[in-house]
Amino acid sequence: MKRTRVTLAALASVAALALTACGGGGSDPLSTGAASPAASGTIVVGSANFPESALLAQIYAGALQSKGVKVSTKLNIGSRETYIPGLQDGSIDLIPEYSGVLLQYFDKTAAQVSSADVYSALQSKLPAKLTVLTQSTAEDKDSVTVTKETAAKYNLKSIADLAAVGNQITLGGPPEWKTRQTGEPGLKRIYGITFKDFKALDAGGPLTINALKNGSIQAGDVFTTDPNIIANGWLALEDPKNLFAAQNVLPLINKAKATQTVSDALNAVSAKLTTAVLLDLDKQIITDKKDPSVVAKAFLTSNGLG
Repeated sequence: MKRTRVTLAALASVAALALTACGGGGSDPLSTGAASPAASGTIVVGSANFPESALLAQIYAGALQSKGVKVSTKLNIGSRETYIPGLQDGSIDLIPEYSGVLLQYFDKTAAQVSSADVYSALQSKLPAKLTVLTQSTAEDKDSVTVTKETAAKYNLKSIADLAAVGNQITLGGPPEWKTRQTGEPGLKRIYGITFKDFKALDAGGPLTINALKNGSIQAGDVFTTDPNIIANGWLALEDPKNLFAAQNVLPLINKAKATQTVSDALNAVSAKLTTAVLLDLDKQIITDKKDPSVVAKAFLTSNGLG
């Protein structure tokens, strides 16, 4: 979770940009470092490889830097399967996460679906070195999204409706959807859907968006805060059996780095993040093509966090 995702070239440029701190010095929060533990006192902020995660990482970095915390970043690391080991070995310290999918990563049998239940269960399933701070009300879920033409052709409103026509549908999503319980296996287990084919693309990014547009897939994993859904008149299918649990945005951090100053700064960010705010932030960087570092700084400044 969470939630078009920008092109690879644009993602690369994000990592190279400098985020000017909102009221303080310290190291450049968008500088990258070697894959080794950070210097004592430095918080290395990572992100997954999609724009919303990278933007949230920049917001976290700026909020910390404004409180005098030394910060560096490693953006666009990859999927959860790639960056969780980095949190555990100390090569990164902090990353924006999504509660439901994070719980399911550590507990494949997790059945909790509500925000409160997911958050409570998550805290008990994390490795000893890691902790989560206060979750925001902002949610960005995976969704099975179809074009309006596909929805009309097969009379689709719910994921459950795909069970009768799955053999005519090619599903697209990130490579890990081939094995994740929130991907193709879960869709088969919970909804009884057997798809015609699965195409490994990206996590709600440009490959998936373009594949939906050109018809090479008929259903795709698109994040619910992606402005392409509204802009293209697409339909994120309803999920009546709650395959996708609550996905509240929250900081996942190495316990050793979660000082009071760090925790207070990050919790203050979570207090200002709502789903509506997240939708607007995504629109600015995806549809309006604004510089993510500028968007991050404006969010911090407007909310008194920078």
